[in-house]
Amino acid sequence: YYWQHRAEHEVRLLWACHVNHHSSRRYSLSTALRQPWTPWTHLLVYPPLALLGVRPWMILAAEGIDLMYQFWVHTEAIGRLPAPVEWVFNTPSHHRVHHGSNPEYLDKNYGGILIVFDRLFGTFEPEVAAVRYGLTKNISTFNPFRIAFHEYASIWRDVRGARSRREALGYLLRPPGWSPDGATLTSEQMRSLVAAAR
Repeated sequence: YYWQHRAEHEVRLLWACHVNHHSSRRYSLSTALRQPWTPWTHLLVYPPLALLGVRPWMILAAEGIDLMYQFWVHTEAIGRLPAPVEWVFNTPSHHRVHHGSNPEYLDKNYGGILIVFDRLFGTFEPEVAAVRYGLTKNISTFNPFRIAFHEYASIWRDVRGARSRREALGYLLRPPGWSPDGATLTSEQMRSLVAAAR
């Protein structure tokens, strides 16, 4: 799950299906219900798992358990939990960071049930500053179709205006915010600027 979720944040085409989950400027249990309409990563991850011998019912059961666990972490009503729990498991505090648009919180805390993979692979960030929810460029609509598909429209505009196939592929497969001339920033570049300013 960690790598699947991380890919949804680091590959723009996959981000386009996941972005609606992050689009709310409020954070509550209802945020957990904002699920992708176009689950590309499931199509990329689950069939190979089945071909490797993992039984389909096990894949579906694991996905269901993960979704049920993650429902309760979408809340501001629960503060930090005891240290051993915070060290091993994804908690509301960790997941609030994941939904933050603060530069230091972008693309952090991908874990579903466990947070240990974030600690191992350098994507863990504790909740310190107040979290600003939403996107780095928020959309101002409540239309569910625009919320679900606005990033696809942006990708289409960028690909159509690309000067080469390489640029077009960059708009599809590089991180959100990537541009060939560096005029727009990816989340990693934003974090580097914030760190340099400190």
